[in-house]
Amino acid sequence: MTHPAEWFHTWFDSPYYHILYKNRDAREAQRFLDNLLDHLRPKSTCKFMDLACGRGRHSVYLNQKGFDVTGLDLSEHSIAYARQFENAKLRFHVHDMREVFAPDAFDFVFNLFTSFGYFAPDYENVVALRSTAASIKPGGKLIIDFMNTRRVINRLVAKETKQIDQLTFHITRKVEAGFILKTIRFEDQGQPYEFIERVRALEYEEFLEYFRMANLRLANVFGDYQLRPFDPQQSERMIFILKK
Repeated sequence: MTHPAEWFHTWFDSPYYHILYKNRDAREAQRFLDNLLDHLRPKSTCKFMDLACGRGRHSVYLNQKGFDVTGLDLSEHSIAYARQFENAKLRFHVHDMREVFAPDAFDFVFNLFTSFGYFAPDYENVVALRSTAASIKPGGKLIIDFMNTRRVINRLVAKETKQIDQLTFHITRKVEAGFILKTIRFEDQGQPYEFIERVRALEYEEFLEYFRMANLRLANVFGDYQLRPFDPQQSERMIFILKK
C-alpha cells in the first residue's frame, strides 16, 4: 500500500527537524525507560519493537540493557543514521506503522514520545493500531506514550521563537478540526522554509475506543515518566500499558 506524501514524510526526513529538537533530554528518556522496565519486568529473552524509533536512541538504550530490539521508522534518513548502531540483537528498518511488520513476533512494542495520531483520516490511526497489535505475541504488551491532550490544549503557547545553530525558528500553535497544528517557519541562507506538524488531539476516551477496536486490553495508565497515576487535568502524559 502506498500513501501520498504526508507532512511527517518531509518534516521527519528533514535535517532541520533534528536541529530543532536536538536538545531533547536524553537522560530523562533513559530514566523513563528504566521506570518502564522496572514496571514490566521483561525476561532477558524478550523481543522488543521500538515503533517510530527516529534515529534509534531508545532502541540503542534497550539493546545496551541486553534486549533484542527492532527499531522501525518511516524516515529513511533516520533509519540510515540508526543503522550504524546495529548488531546481532539490534536492527533497524524503514516501515510504515499502517502495515503489519511481523505477526506475533514481539513481547513488547514501545511507541514513545507522542509518535501516534499523525494520520488525517481517523480510521488510519485504528489501522496503525491494529497492524501494531498484530506484531505482538499473545499475552504481550504495547506501551503508548502520548501527550495529555487536554492539558496541552489548555496551556497551548500560541507563538514562540527559538534560536538554534544560527537558525531562528518561528513556531505557532493552534487547535483546528480535531488536530493540534504546529507551524515552524525559518530561513536558511536566504531560503524560507515552512513545515507543519499535525497530531490528532486524541483524548483519553478516544484512545479507549481505539483500543476496543484493536482488541487491546488496558492494563494501566500512567501520567508521567515517573509512572505516577494519570490525572486528566494535571498529568503531562498519557502512558498506556496495553495487553494483547
